[in-house]
Amino acid sequence: MDVTFFQKIISDFPEFTFKTGSRFSFRPPRTIYYIPEAEDGELLLLHELGHALLGHYDFKTDIERLKMECAAWEKARELADGYDVVFDEEFVQDELDTYRDWLDKKTRCPKCGLTRFQTPDGQYHCPRCENF
Repeated sequence: MDVTFFQKIISDFPEFTFKTGSRFSFRPPRTIYYIPEAEDGELLLLHELGHALLGHYDFKTDIERLKMECAAWEKARELADGYDVVFDEEFVQDELDTYRDWLDKKTRCPKCGLTRFQTPDGQYHCPRCENF
């Protein structure tokens, strides 16, 4: 990651703490973890900063989590121009695909394979296997 880019981020967002970690992540309320030597690290850092700026502290449903991921990438898109970071749409879609694939697997009923739905309490229900 370019040192100048990183210094500018720290300077522009003193309300957040930036720490090196084993992966990129935002830990509410103010800590952003990053990997300095990561390929695409600048874009990933802007994504995590997007979560922080949007106040993404918690989610109740998995679809809400996917929406938050999309919103953080949109925020990263907005921020990228100001930091001369190329917004790589293919990379972003690949990143989002990991969540889409995860959600697809998680929603499949282990008994019958039908897509389940998630209620606001976070529980999944199969319309075929459960009595409604």
